[in-house]
Amino acid sequence: MYTKYNNLLESFTFKNGITLRNRIVMSPMTTWASNDDYTISDSEVKYYRRRVKGVGLVITGCTHVQPNGIGFTNEFAAYDDKFIPSLRKLADAAKGGGAPAVLQIFHAGNKALPDFTPNGDVVSSSAVETEATGFAPSVLPRELSHDEILEVIHAFGETTRRAIEAGFDGVEIHGAHGFLLQNFFSPFFNRREDQWGGSLENRLRFPLAVIKEMKNVIEKHATKPFIFGYRISPDEHQEGGLRMKDTYVFIDRLIEAGVDYVHASLADALSSKPVDSQDEKTYLELIVEYVNSRVPVLAAGSMVTPDDVAKGLDKGLNLAVIGHALITDPDWVEKVQSGHESEIQTAIKASKVSELELPEKLWGVIQASGPWFNIEE
Repeated sequence: MYTKYNNLLESFTFKNGITLRNRIVMSPMTTWASNDDYTISDSEVKYYRRRVKGVGLVITGCTHVQPNGIGFTNEFAAYDDKFIPSLRKLADAAKGGGAPAVLQIFHAGNKALPDFTPNGDVVSSSAVETEATGFAPSVLPRELSHDEILEVIHAFGETTRRAIEAGFDGVEIHGAHGFLLQNFFSPFFNRREDQWGGSLENRLRFPLAVIKEMKNVIEKHATKPFIFGYRISPDEHQEGGLRMKDTYVFIDRLIEAGVDYVHASLADALSSKPVDSQDEKTYLELIVEYVNSRVPVLAAGSMVTPDDVAKGLDKGLNLAVIGHALITDPDWVEKVQSGHESEIQTAIKASKVSELELPEKLWGVIQASGPWFNIEE
């Protein structure tokens, strides 16, 4: 066995007994690649099959649990049983390299696309206007009613059941990036005065109710160990937005609720610091220190080279999540395993892009992304 990057290539076992062959996770990445009926396309299947051979765990791009929860154009859906065959097609592709596959599920909340939600009805914890992003316009969402909140909770459970029936090995809640789960957790976006808002306890009520519903579904329907993860954004840039002190409390609650891992989504896993940082510690160092080995910690964010990943693991990460690196070089892991890490491609050669099996829209997004990717002729 090649020794320089031994910490990347060590196996890892979750408490539920599921063992990963190494510490490298394929990041959940949107591909803009579904068919127009929101089923998995052949190009998406090829994209996954090209990238899953070496990694220890695959987390798919996100899928919406209700029709009004769609966050990206051509995002595959999971809100109805009619999508189970499509989800099975994705599960087969994601598991095709021999690693367990986790389905990432979410509701886009105030970042849902009004042109693709029924009647343009964008919903959130409260009617607080959102900022435009590169993918969603600025909108004033409608506040969800109490009964609608209960429907969303049920929808997360139903999508979990579909993931089990489709053959996935786990699910991850996408509670990051300002989507619906974070809309409720955030003191900036949640201005409610009922049981679902106000105090931190009330702001946590919705995400914890979703987790409880999903845990019940897993207990009822899963016939073998099933991974359950939660993805967070640690804070928000807005004045009065989410801060680390609330995130620490949430992490405690996630651990108490029995999640199998906490996944931090960061701009740069090795250097990003909290909005109100008073010292030199990064999000990664603070979260690892706070979790204190109570549950595995995953992080994603600009870890591109094997050295980046090794540093993240040395800082206490249990599993390192890589995305851009696998888009640019699908054989990244195998090259590290065989001691050929110097051959890892760090730029996309436009003339050879067909070899990367990139869905057409994803390639278009990459070309328009500016400095995010290195593109060579």
